[in-house]
Amino acid sequence: MKSVVYGTFAVWTATAFLCLAAPEPAIVPGPRDWTMELTFEHPQQIMVQMEKGGLKRFWYIIVTLTNQSGRDVDFYPTCDLMTDTFHIIPANKHTPKGVFERIKGRHSRKYPFLEALDKADNKMLEGEDNAEDIAVIWPDFDEQVKSLKVFISGLSNETAVVDHPVSKNAAGEPVKVYLRKTLEICYTLSGDPALRSSARLTYKSKRWIMR
Repeated sequence: MKSVVYGTFAVWTATAFLCLAAPEPAIVPGPRDWTMELTFEHPQQIMVQMEKGGLKRFWYIIVTLTNQSGRDVDFYPTCDLMTDTFHIIPANKHTPKGVFERIKGRHSRKYPFLEALDKADNKMLEGEDNAEDIAVIWPDFDEQVKSLKVFISGLSNETAVVDHPVSKNAAGEPVKVYLRKTLEICYTLSGDPALRSSARLTYKSKRWIMR
């Protein structure tokens, strides 16, 4: 158990170091750099009846992406939820299909063409008429969480390379880490942990980082 805790702490320490040491996204994009326009709904929760295991809680956000780069671009998104209790949860992994269907039904009037993140097309067409609405879903997390961050990558082709703070290659040189321009959205979570359905998320900030 201690090794798991220490291993998790080491990952978090390395991640924090990389965040501090990583370069900032360019203020003026390069001639071939692009970044999609994005709007989003704040996270919501939904209870879904599983075929086995009874009711299960999930959290989700809906993002609307518009490619105004002047050309069609490749689109390979990832989205992680990171809590202040040392958990990083990838989106839409091992999420039963019925969860997305429930979310789509809940928002069918506003988002009639809603897609799941893992089913989104890998080519984003240019122009407002080709904007896409995407649901990003996570299973419920630790009830002791007081703050969380959402990281959305794949919205830009801007990248950077830094040295890993710990790992070395066979020559004893730092392993290169490739970073992508990523949107970070921060929230605090309040309420009685025993009354999960009444938990209140408060939006704090958003910014672009290299991650």
